[in-house]
Amino acid sequence: MKRLQRGFTLIELVMVIVLIGVLAAIAVPKFIDLSAEANSAAVKGVAGSLNSASSINYAARKANPAKGAAVDNCDDGGSLLQGGLPTGYTITAAAVAADAAATCTVNGVGGATSTFTILGIN
Repeated sequence: MKRLQRGFTLIELVMVIVLIGVLAAIAVPKFIDLSAEANSAAVKGVAGSLNSASSINYAARKANPAKGAAVDNCDDGGSLLQGGLPTGYTITAAAVAADAAATCTVNGVGGATSTFTILGIN
């Protein structure tokens, strides 16, 4: 007499678990809130732009005092960017000595912060 199979084999169960795992791996990232990471990356991008703008301004001002802008405070960094500091961003004020570098903090949307270096020049 032949016996009828009842239930599932181990291989069938493992395949179902693997398929559920693959589907979960694809679906889970779409449901995770990535706004905190996006805000942090945006602030780091603005800080990098402020670093570059400060270096370019310092070189231009050293080459020709009529060019560039005077920098004696961290707040002056926002004016170095073309179009100014983006809406929703602020720079923590701190004095910067002439021909010296200072580390300043830029605050962005969602409480994200990053640091940048600004070069003081008269």
